[in-house]
Amino acid sequence: MNLPTLKRSALLMIALVVVAILAWEFTLRQKGVDHSFDDGGPLWSHHRASVYGPIDQKTIFIGSSRIKFDLDIETWESITGDVPIQLSCVGSSPLPVLYDLADDPDFTGKVIVDVTEDIFFSTYPWSSASPRKYLDYYKEQTPSQHVSFVLNKPLESTFVFLDKGYLSLNAMLDHLEIKSRPGVFMEPIFPRDFERNKFERQCYMQSSFVSDTQKQKVMQDIWKFFASFETDSAMHGAALDSLLDTVKIAADKIKAKGGHVLFVRTPSSGDYWKADQVKYPREKYWDRLLTHTACPGIHFKDDPATDHYICPEDSHLTPEDAIDYTHHFIRILKDAYGWKFRNTQNM
Repeated sequence: MNLPTLKRSALLMIALVVVAILAWEFTLRQKGVDHSFDDGGPLWSHHRASVYGPIDQKTIFIGSSRIKFDLDIETWESITGDVPIQLSCVGSSPLPVLYDLADDPDFTGKVIVDVTEDIFFSTYPWSSASPRKYLDYYKEQTPSQHVSFVLNKPLESTFVFLDKGYLSLNAMLDHLEIKSRPGVFMEPIFPRDFERNKFERQCYMQSSFVSDTQKQKVMQDIWKFFASFETDSAMHGAALDSLLDTVKIAADKIKAKGGHVLFVRTPSSGDYWKADQVKYPREKYWDRLLTHTACPGIHFKDDPATDHYICPEDSHLTPEDAIDYTHHFIRILKDAYGWKFRNTQNM
């Protein structure tokens, strides 16, 4: 094959690839798919690296998925002038991140710890797997990995088909509905529009999920499915004592450096809330956590403005309610606990 023919073939191939990509992108957008950033080690590490600075300029949020849904970052920033750093990990305990911040001699800031009882009061290895993996990535990240992250951001901001969690080949294969059988476990498939992830690591539900009771029922059933694996009784006795001791040690370290630690119980509803009340009675877990650590806490049931939310799938707020909850959360921080923010004219 001569050179001109090779050039024409190469140009034709490039044109076909471009057309195929644009067609796929157009099809996804027509179906209502929006941008969602890969919520893995690179993005988490980017935000972990930004925790440093004056205490009145940033607040660090750690926990599981609830605070990722329930804290509206734009609302927080516009009211307080304070930058929220979202380091929570979906389905994970906040404790590995709390311990890491406590042991970091350069960190002297405010930490808000979201308490989801069945994850926070847990010794299951899976509850700490993601934060530990992300911490390892942060500490061992290479220059080439950092450059790759920087280059990838504008691409993820432009093309919705780069949604690694749902639209990569491996993700689509993982989401094929194959029934579990002996030796093969099929994890439940989350509706794609339930959990979308912004660059700031805020999660949100798309309106298509908020308006679809069938998809909400799917998620409710998934929570019950996961709960069915928790055959043991709630953490108690020496195990609970040990966990509370380690949390107190970490909180004391942060406070000794001039920082603040505050615990928050964000809203849940329906069967999820009913089950938590039975398995994790407040006086034995939430109240004891605050007393043992000598740290303040905000429970959603303690304020008439936040005790009424209905979570579509029982565990996370809609985007609209997240904005409302964030307004009240800031008010409580200021009025009940005297937290000060830079943007005082909006408060």
